Amino acid sequence: MTIPPFETTFAVPMTCEACIKDISGSLDQVTGINKITANLQDQLVSIEGTAAPSAIVAAIQATGRDAILRGTGKSDSAAVCILESHAPHVENKVRGLVRMVQVASNLTLVDLTIRGLSPGTYHATVRENGDISEGPESTGGIWEGIRAKKDNSPCRGVFGTVEVGKGGVGSIFLDKPIQIWEMIGRSIVVARQQDGRFDKNDADTLVGVIARSAGVWDNDKTVCSCSGKTVWQERQEQVDRGML
Repeated sequence: MTIPPFETTFAVPMTCEACIKDISGSLDQVTGINKITANLQDQLVSIEGTAAPSAIVAAIQATGRDAILRGTGKSDSAAVCILESHAPHVENKVRGLVRMVQVASNLTLVDLTIRGLSPGTYHATVRENGDISEGPESTGGIWEGIRAKKDNSPCRGVFGTVEVGKGGVGSIFLDKPIQIWEMIGRSIVVARQQDGRFDKNDADTLVGVIARSAGVWDNDKTVCSCSGKTVWQERQEQVDRGML
């Protein structure tokens, strides 16, 4: 299946045209980018294509600059899930991020990145509900979706496996025949086993609730109204917590 191109916007600190040239040069090395538009005044970089948002962030960070995803896709077509460990002995509990964007009537792209885990193979699944009060143990079974399965094909709630290397980092970029609205309020579990009895005290088991995310141009916040902090101050706090 051919994936339709979609748009993503990133807040990037830029001071001059040389910054734009540097960033564009790095992004040119990323497969799947059709168009790059930079706005120096608003400190925004807009990308059109089929490249994974995580690959775009990595390319921008390779220039020595940070990047914050500000929106992706159209309104009501994007979602995000912050993956955390519920193990009490883990200090930095945020260990993963899932970005999802619906690019067609029944096609959603999934960009999942995790870090700080032990090497090995992990299973990523969407669960029936969004109750994470007891970590993965309270999320219910694997989500089958509205349509009942009548064959042995993998259900829509199975996102697949993620290989984590010696550096503790793993990622997958895939497409699923799912609509964003179907997943909002459910949860995602990343664990060594696909299903069964999970252990919330396992530092390598992650869980998070799927929430709506801003579409392109829907999020123009530069300062948090409740704290008075800039997005970069908020970003640094999240990085300190382990956010990707």
